Amino acid sequence: MKRIRLLSACAAPALLVALAAPAYAQDASAPARQDQTDPYEDSEIVVTAQGRAQVLADVPLAVSAISAETLQQSGATDIRQLNQVAPSLLVSSTGSEANGSARIRGIGTVGDNPGLESSVAVFIDGVYRSRSGIGLNELGEIERIEVLRGPQGTLFGRNASAGIINIVSKAPSFDFGAGAEATYGNYDHLRLSGYLNVPLGKALAGRIDGVYVRRDGFYQDVTNDQDVNNRNRYFLRGQLLFEPSSDLTVRLIGDYTRRDEECCGAVYVNSDINQFIGGLNDPAQNNIVRVLRDLGQPMAAFSDPYSRDIYVSPGRSYSGITKDWGVSLQVDWDLGGAKLTSITGYRDYRSDQGSDTDYSYVDILYRAADGNSARQFKTFSQELRLQGTAFNETLDWLIGGYYADEDLTVTDNLRFGNQYGRFATCRIISGSALSALYSPTSAGCLAARPAAFGAASPLIYAAFDRLDGINDRGTTRDDYFQNSRNWALFTHNIVHVTKGLDVTLGLRYTNERKRFSATFGNDNVACTQNQAALLPLRPNAALTAIVDALLGLSCQGNSTAELNGVSIHDERKEDEFTGTAVISYKPTDDLMVYGSYSRGYKAGGFNLDRSALKVPILPFGGQAGTQALVGNLQFDPEIVNAFEIGLKYSTGPFSLNVAAFRQEFKNFQLNTFNGTVFLVQNVNGCSTDLNGGDRDQSKFPTASNYNPAAATTGACSDVTYGVLSQGIELEASLRPARDLRIGLGLTYSDTKYRDQLVGNASGAPLDQALRKLPGDNLSNAPEFVTTASVAWTPELGGSGLSGLVYFDTRMTSDYNTGSDLFPQKEQDGYVLVNGRIGIRGRDERWAIELWAQNLLNQNYTQVAFNSPFQEGAAGAPFTDPQFPGGRQIFSAYLAEPRTYGVTLRTRF
Repeated sequence: MKRIRLLSACAAPALLVALAAPAYAQDASAPARQDQTDPYEDSEIVVTAQGRAQVLADVPLAVSAISAETLQQSGATDIRQLNQVAPSLLVSSTGSEANGSARIRGIGTVGDNPGLESSVAVFIDGVYRSRSGIGLNELGEIERIEVLRGPQGTLFGRNASAGIINIVSKAPSFDFGAGAEATYGNYDHLRLSGYLNVPLGKALAGRIDGVYVRRDGFYQDVTNDQDVNNRNRYFLRGQLLFEPSSDLTVRLIGDYTRRDEECCGAVYVNSDINQFIGGLNDPAQNNIVRVLRDLGQPMAAFSDPYSRDIYVSPGRSYSGITKDWGVSLQVDWDLGGAKLTSITGYRDYRSDQGSDTDYSYVDILYRAADGNSARQFKTFSQELRLQGTAFNETLDWLIGGYYADEDLTVTDNLRFGNQYGRFATCRIISGSALSALYSPTSAGCLAARPAAFGAASPLIYAAFDRLDGINDRGTTRDDYFQNSRNWALFTHNIVHVTKGLDVTLGLRYTNERKRFSATFGNDNVACTQNQAALLPLRPNAALTAIVDALLGLSCQGNSTAELNGVSIHDERKEDEFTGTAVISYKPTDDLMVYGSYSRGYKAGGFNLDRSALKVPILPFGGQAGTQALVGNLQFDPEIVNAFEIGLKYSTGPFSLNVAAFRQEFKNFQLNTFNGTVFLVQNVNGCSTDLNGGDRDQSKFPTASNYNPAAATTGACSDVTYGVLSQGIELEASLRPARDLRIGLGLTYSDTKYRDQLVGNASGAPLDQALRKLPGDNLSNAPEFVTTASVAWTPELGGSGLSGLVYFDTRMTSDYNTGSDLFPQKEQDGYVLVNGRIGIRGRDERWAIELWAQNLLNQNYTQVAFNSPFQEGAAGAPFTDPQFPGGRQIFSAYLAEPRTYGVTLRTRF
């Protein structure tokens, strides 16, 4: 890590001269009827980050504005590709494209649980998208994108604890225009897009945008001879703009997206990815790898992960269909003394996805691609803002209200695969004192059945047989439903105290109510049968370990026929005040300094996962017993207090923005997969010393942090914030010549857990699976990131032709990709480079461009995780601190390899 930090520090000055990452938004105050503007003219950057059209240099908060020109040159077609031009932003996707996660300053929502709202909210044309992953769709032609860094607890329709991505699409204009673009690249990549803008009268104009994308997958499923992580999608957007007078503008937007794709495959982590893997993948050292091998797993799966060959269970599929559509109506009405803005929106998003859920050849877990593994959001929202000036324009006031009603429906069909029973019994036998009996071709994985358990031996072996028979059993269909109703009142006011000195005060009240219900369907009768047979034996200390092992795997994830037909319900309410206070001063027209405080909030909710109800060993106790446990699914709202000071300087061809920030998060919402189930905890700090109670464990007796009572240690009565994010951001741009733009982005973000941690607001102990967290950086939170780009568009003689030479780069220091921070999930620092060169006709009526993404073919992982259920026996030498997961093996979602191609573009 030290090497990467030094490299970042030394490279920054050189990159400033050679490369950069400018983020130029088009002039939002320009008349809508100007269909084309020269992106290199001197024009002020205008954004709406404070609910008003303001020059970026006059906005006293950290915001990056990214123009359509920059997006086109970088090849960005969804929010994930903003990483290259926004150093404080990191967008990644994992088990499904629907579950993409955005992080700003190292803070974001972790994991795939739809019950957790996004720390980084995404708005498209003023309408909130229910989860940030929805922004991974095609976007069509974009006017600009604003990335607001830090909590946004006053304006916008929805609170966001880490930041906002505000996307503004290209609006209709009153001049006829049309354009088309065709791209072809490796992996048989075909992308076609176009638009048609038509005036329909003096006061009415319409516009249609469309995109079609097809591409082969980056992974090759060797078993089923097909590719995975492909693209097959289209996007349509239609708009009407009505301007009967200069005082009234009405904009109606409708859009539809459909994706029919296979996503997302994963490879096993080996020493090519992470040096701390050691001998985990060696069948001679790890019994779980031996079991996988003996049940058919090709050992080639544990070598050369960047070949991107995967071995999906025969007949299993990652196929899925996503449909996303919606309409919005924005009305801007100048009433004379004030301006009224109304934004009404309705969104309907549904995504279903099949999966080989264990990511191995052995058929352990799966979700059928039959439409019954899905999530759907139906959201109605209404925002009203009224703004104006008073006291001879000394006060710039804004008041508003927001209402949203959202229905979230999640269906799940997770089932044990056709080899689960044999895998489970072999896992127990191979990793225990029974290993001499290990026989993967025999019933129960037992070569013989000696009286190893005394008089209880017949009962134990019968339980092995029942576990061995759990094949294609589990969920028939689970239905989760959550209705979220929230409303808010807010005000945001700028007081011009004296010339150059402003005070901004904002306040928001939010009221949130969530209602939850779930109904379960399950046919795993072996769980209830083994519970009835084995629980009477559990008090016998000599039998406790084998009983727990059999019941744990028989009822894993609370998959039990006891839940068949059972329903549960719950409700939670919360209200919060959030807001901001800013002092800004402009000693000259070119320089502004500011200091701010803001309080942000992200709603609490329900963990939409039955495995969180209880440990699987004991029965539920029927309908009443299950309902009594529903409170275990709740988690608290996340609160952040943030402080920021900044400087903005802009004159002629040079601009510089600097911000220093400190953000304190209480009840930080963390979602972690421990190899068996997903854990959702509110991470907090403790003001008193826990004496290692948050770092001990009861799994490895030979480790220095062993404590048989670790599950009960580490409680705290003096709870405080648990996550601290602080650092410095820099954005600089320079235009030494009309046809040349260069700049630089640099973020240093020290985003860490505090040294003493607890698991909720009441000070309960932190889960042992999270014992690596105290004092360490958050996952996917590199300390150093630099982004840089250069755009050169020289005229080619006097013919009207021009050239294009564009390169951008993102350099990232080391970070951990796993939310439990196990060392096997570390990612070394790396550099990504994109490039584009081309020639363009007069007035850019046509263009031909050659491009490459990830030009240097940098291999790296997006997220590493515990391979589901694939943990071997606990014991030396695989113990803390190097192996906190013991003989747990790991999988990873790889980032995209190098892609390249050619683009043809025309407009008229």
